[in-house]
Amino acid sequence: MASASRHLSLDRIVGPFAHLLLAADLPHLSDERRVEVVGFVQRRARGVPSFTRFGITMIAMVYRTIMALPGGRGAARFVAARPFPVLAEYPRLIRSLAYAYVWERWPDTLPDGAAP
Repeated sequence: MASASRHLSLDRIVGPFAHLLLAADLPHLSDERRVEVVGFVQRRARGVPSFTRFGITMIAMVYRTIMALPGGRGAARFVAARPFPVLAEYPRLIRSLAYAYVWERWPDTLPDGAAP
């Protein structure tokens, strides 16, 4: 029971930022595909070893806090685009998981996320 609760909490922290990042990076990725990719990112975040998952959770909470502020979605994109120590690694993690999934699952996807 506690494990399921932890997973749900991590999903609520990681998922919205992953969705935001994918919407900006791959604007023509269909909603159905984006939901599938975000689900994959969430599963992978849950599956890392506990110490690493703790680090991901802490950094993800910084981004979720930024996103909760007025104008936070734009601020989160701004922070994600900057090479801030440690904070810059989280968007890289999300992108690496998401992009690998997109082009492994749908190899003919165009660079903007559109299906051919």
